[in-house]
Amino acid sequence: MASAISVRMAGVKPPKAVKYEAITGILKECDEVVEDFGDSTALDAGMIAAAQTVERYEMASYGALRTWAEELGMNDAAKLLEETLLEERGADQLLTRLAEAKVNLKAA
Repeated sequence: MASAISVRMAGVKPPKAVKYEAITGILKECDEVVEDFGDSTALDAGMIAAAQTVERYEMASYGALRTWAEELGMNDAAKLLEETLLEERGADQLLTRLAEAKVNLKAA
């Protein structure tokens, strides 16, 4: 979210605290994973899945914001949002590699 903050501070929109209901719902699901799988090897797999859900939500948000910034000619903002989108994709790919290489095998 650092780039989104930078975009706001760059004059596009003043910074403000925002509560994202979708993320709140995803975090509630994460709590349910802990309750359901807290004592099993499936917990790590469930936590990675929950983290990927957050990453993918963020990727969708940043992708849309980047496109809108491009369409509005806000090139500096679009560049910052693209950088953040790439960071989020990298985090998602890292989580996938971790899950596929180790965690999912233990949970199976």
